[in-house]
Amino acid sequence: MPMQQLKQFIPSSPAFLLDQQSVLHNLQDLAELKKLSGCKVLYSLKALPLASVMHWVKNTVEGFSVSSLYEARLAYEILAGTGSIHLTTPGLRAEEMAELMRLCSHISFNSLNQWQRFSGIAPQPLSLGLRVNPKLSFASDVRFDPCRPHSKLGVDIQDLCDQDIFKQLQGLHFHTVFSATDFEPLLKTVATIREHLGSHFATLQWLNLGGGYLFSQINDHRPFIELVKQLRQEFGLAVYIEPGKAILEQAGYLISSVIDCFNSDGKQIVVLDTSINHHPEVFEYQRQPDLIEHQAGGRYSATLVGSTCLAGDIFGDYHFEQPLNIGDRVVFNNVGAYTLIKANRFNGYPLPDIYAYSNQQLIPLKYDSYEAYRQQWFV
Repeated sequence: MPMQQLKQFIPSSPAFLLDQQSVLHNLQDLAELKKLSGCKVLYSLKALPLASVMHWVKNTVEGFSVSSLYEARLAYEILAGTGSIHLTTPGLRAEEMAELMRLCSHISFNSLNQWQRFSGIAPQPLSLGLRVNPKLSFASDVRFDPCRPHSKLGVDIQDLCDQDIFKQLQGLHFHTVFSATDFEPLLKTVATIREHLGSHFATLQWLNLGGGYLFSQINDHRPFIELVKQLRQEFGLAVYIEPGKAILEQAGYLISSVIDCFNSDGKQIVVLDTSINHHPEVFEYQRQPDLIEHQAGGRYSATLVGSTCLAGDIFGDYHFEQPLNIGDRVVFNNVGAYTLIKANRFNGYPLPDIYAYSNQQLIPLKYDSYEAYRQQWFV
């Protein structure tokens, strides 16, 4: 059912809707990429650790990538022994290491200090690696750049080359891009790592290429396929990728209702029952989200704003063929990743209700409530 019709059947708003078919379609594309290249796919939980999504993807991927103890616990619970769990994070805590080493199959330490503190206590068969910073920047915005100057993410490639740890080191992890739509950064990064490591590269058992590539928006996958095949054939490497946004972004919708309209200094202001606190990257990165109802060149314009007291709670200026009225619904699309996971209840407004659309059925998954709000703050 087209979203313009489906939005009217959502019993409440604001609401977050996940289209299962879209998720499965993206997984099919990744399955074909696995078949052609031999890579292994991990779902990156940080994009959206919703149990329903994890169940949808777990039979297509080799496991999950996680960044904390709670994510590792959730991954372990959902996988129930059927996949691997890869961890890398700057935030390792000594008191959590015993449990993390029990839950995870792979840990990539983020710094040499982490390696020195914790690698010696790792049990078998935990596979140990390092996150490496190849010192290559591809993001135009420094806020997205893992390899920015003074980066907290990974061991400087030159520092790694000076270490005598390669007999114990089983793998490397890197992540250098954000929402990339071609594979040129990946080719350059692998070439740089191989050049710096020299003969040490051949001692590795696995290589994690990270995430950040929007595979469905990349027309030519041949460079990726050839790279992975070469790494596997020449070095016998297990090659991992860990998409999150690539699986979810186009599968998510935020449905909202108009609750007020008025004129302010010559502009029509339309207040929604959601806010940028349900889609924090709008404010974090000053990004205007896509809106299904927007018509470029439409006769009517309006500034869509959220319902909180934050002055900057603004989605942006949009155009419409008909003016918006109280009670109308609008839908932000391409919001599957990094929305719910970052959402908050600022001003006491509840989180969006969550629905799945599967087999032409609307399935309620979760409702926020005053009790949940109260539990968060009543201490």
